[in-house]
Amino acid sequence: MSQPIKVAVIGGGCAAVTAACELTRPELRGRYAVTLYQMGWRLGGKGASGRGAADRIEEHGLHLWMGYYENAFRLMRDCYAELGRDPDRVRIAEWTDAFKPASFNAVTDWSPSGAWLTWKVMFPETPGLPGDPEARPLRIDEYLVRAATLVRTLLQTIRVGPQERDRVSFHTADPSTAPPTPDALSAVLVQLMKHGVLTGLGACIEIVGLLEAALRTISAYPQSLLARVLDAVSATLHREVAQIIGRDDEARRLWEVADLVLAAIRGSIRFRLVLDPRGFDAIDDFDCREWLRLNGASEAAINSAFIRGLYDLAFAYEAGDPKRPRIAAGSALRAAFRAFFTYRGAFFWRMTTGMGDAVFAPIYEVLARRGVRFEFFHRLRNVELADAALDSETSHVSALYFDVQAALVGDEYSPLCDVRGLPCWPARPDFAQLEDGARIEAEGWDFESQWETRIAGTTKLEVGRDFDLVVLGVGLGVIPYVCGDILRRDVRWRAMIEHVQSVPTQAFQLWLDAATSELGWNDGPVNVSGFVEPFDTWADMSHLIDEETWATPPRAIAYFCSVLPDTPTPAEGPTDGAAFLDEQHRCVRTHAIDFLARNIVHLWPRFSWDALRANAPDPLDPTTRFDEQYWTANVRPSDRYSQSLPGSTPYRISPLDHTYDNLTVAGDWTQCSLNLGCVEAAVMSGMLAAHAIAERPLLSRIVGYDHP
Repeated sequence: MSQPIKVAVIGGGCAAVTAACELTRPELRGRYAVTLYQMGWRLGGKGASGRGAADRIEEHGLHLWMGYYENAFRLMRDCYAELGRDPDRVRIAEWTDAFKPASFNAVTDWSPSGAWLTWKVMFPETPGLPGDPEARPLRIDEYLVRAATLVRTLLQTIRVGPQERDRVSFHTADPSTAPPTPDALSAVLVQLMKHGVLTGLGACIEIVGLLEAALRTISAYPQSLLARVLDAVSATLHREVAQIIGRDDEARRLWEVADLVLAAIRGSIRFRLVLDPRGFDAIDDFDCREWLRLNGASEAAINSAFIRGLYDLAFAYEAGDPKRPRIAAGSALRAAFRAFFTYRGAFFWRMTTGMGDAVFAPIYEVLARRGVRFEFFHRLRNVELADAALDSETSHVSALYFDVQAALVGDEYSPLCDVRGLPCWPARPDFAQLEDGARIEAEGWDFESQWETRIAGTTKLEVGRDFDLVVLGVGLGVIPYVCGDILRRDVRWRAMIEHVQSVPTQAFQLWLDAATSELGWNDGPVNVSGFVEPFDTWADMSHLIDEETWATPPRAIAYFCSVLPDTPTPAEGPTDGAAFLDEQHRCVRTHAIDFLARNIVHLWPRFSWDALRANAPDPLDPTTRFDEQYWTANVRPSDRYSQSLPGSTPYRISPLDHTYDNLTVAGDWTQCSLNLGCVEAAVMSGMLAAHAIAERPLLSRIVGYDHP
């Protein structure tokens, strides 16, 4: 039997562990021997979590999975099935124990009446579950049909008035109904128009129904005809709906969504996205708001709570500046269409424990069983390229240089802790497993910082001896620190670093001795976005109370997060790095206290500082109660969030790129078809990295991968 191919996987986030999972699937029969090198003591990357005092869950931020994350859910379903936990012994034994539907959501907006209002939506359950077999995203023409159906439904809802709105449901026209011919559609348009405009909301609804049928065979219609239909509908609606909505905030919001969807349909037709081989990528040079405005969306719709929520959830603010909202139009439109029209089960899914415990602990256990070796406390310093002997030869990685952050007492580091029978990640390393651990702990070494230079030693891995192939699965922010050799030689990589950007984020968690209903929120657990800065997103996470270990449990748990304004990073070194992190940590504390003092009243009108769980607050300064909560400034290079700025898509490097014949990349910053900072993009990228090495999984098995 031939020797297995040695693969070094660098990084512990979703993309890296997905590649490791795919390369060690049982059907590959041990062809690849995988070693995973991880900075610090835990897996997870931006999704890492840890158990702190009272086993409280401490996260990088709010982690919700979406119902269209087909590849990510398939990974977890396979993982839990292979793990085979005993439900009588482990409370989270199946994937359905780890993920629960979160269908109640809201966005906030400023009403013309002069107050912040929440628009609450209960998304209906849909057939199936994410990760079920035979999943596929829709084609662009199919998305447009669904979009037209949505517009028709929204207009019908506006038309019937507040008392009848609950009775209107999203209902696609019978697909067996023959679509109108171009001549018939043109004739109907002429018939419904008088003096050059459509007459009334009813006529608009009728012609949107015809448009919905026509879009099923969009290539049979002249673009000019479809554009005329949309222009006529839009012009009439802007006039007619303005007379209806008045002070009806719900009707106003429904119209804003309809206005945006009409602009998306019009733009998709004008830009011929159905025929363009680039698909949605063809409009990625535009910002989403810019593109919607170009295609007829009103300023009210462009600045609506719905759009602000989209930008907030994607941390889509250049340099972390809330005044510079920017996201590539194609990436945003693709994600929005997939989110709203292909979700299965629930629109959002929330985890019943920390993401580290629900996702990365099971993956760690499965990989360990498969024989993957884990080298924790290994921080990559440089990827060295060999010189090509001839101009026609492809270069390759000849060596990998690591800082060994700490020496182990034993042969391997055991990373997990036990929380009432559930394997979890601790918030701090187990210093007892480290040589000279007590001193390292006292000196405060930062094992998760690229800027920390105090180390136990260094090591060099050589191609042929220690590895054959490399999966570089580190975060985008880490690349400049570890790929100096590549960046010096490769203009494409330099362009990628210049154009594909990342941004820091901030988050805080509250443990409350009052239920949210006592604070004035009366609508039950919810996920809210589109709120004010500096924290635009809130989720009620009170379902985690039973997962933690308190002598007297809190009454509620709340998570808040948002983008953090970018600032110049420090020079390398423990002093500079520690000072920078401390400064940013203080900034987040200031932002959070100011937010709670000024803004939370719009969500929790009866909030007081006494509601925060605290053991030793200063009686003269109630804000000190915040100091016993948890907050984080995600400014380390590995923690920064990957963005999708306009014009950046062509600069993303694909995991299938063969510039270096033994190196592939993995991460949500790569070209993976879903070019957004999210779990699904990272998993897709990890699958592509595995395919680049093993030709498995087949590209057709990666749901949503449609890039040439």
